Amino acid sequence: MRHSTRPNAPQKPGTSFHGFRGFTLRTNQSYAPYSEGVNHSDDPLALDRQVCFAIAAAARSIVTVYRPVLEPLGLTHPQYLVMLALWESGAVRVKDLSERLLLDPATLSPLLKRLEQQGLVVRRRAVDDERALALELTPAGRALRQRAEQVPGRVVERLGLSISELEGIRDAATRLIEASRPVAPQPTAG
Repeated sequence: MRHSTRPNAPQKPGTSFHGFRGFTLRTNQSYAPYSEGVNHSDDPLALDRQVCFAIAAAARSIVTVYRPVLEPLGLTHPQYLVMLALWESGAVRVKDLSERLLLDPATLSPLLKRLEQQGLVVRRRAVDDERALALELTPAGRALRQRAEQVPGRVVERLGLSISELEGIRDAATRLIEASRPVAPQPTAG
């Protein structure tokens, strides 16, 4: 639930606003099950102990850091991820790109359409399989890579964390992604 963070925003009696890096939570003090100053480290349902909350908040925060860096390139964060994959691999099938980015095709399709409208990519039928769509960079898409090379450094600068800290976070997040993927059912004997 988003609420105003303006200093002069009207507040109802018994409510308070607690800001947290770009969004605000509203709590009703008479309803809150915990009192300030009480240690909730033993509560398995304490919000600050939830991995899901930390990951979701970090994801929103990091996209906010990238936004002004990507704006001059004319890219959103999801479009940037698509371009990174294409700069790395060249032509790719849309299905393979969807798997690589962990995005379902319905989410990926509008991103690709906008990149195509910007003249950065072109979608074509795959040569070896007319049913499959392939994606290729245009000359403008390949040229954008040079301008994008400054993005990682600017993001590191804005975050104020060391490269080794960021690599550790990335590695831990990658392990978490792998651990959360569904395990394929094993065939049963018999």
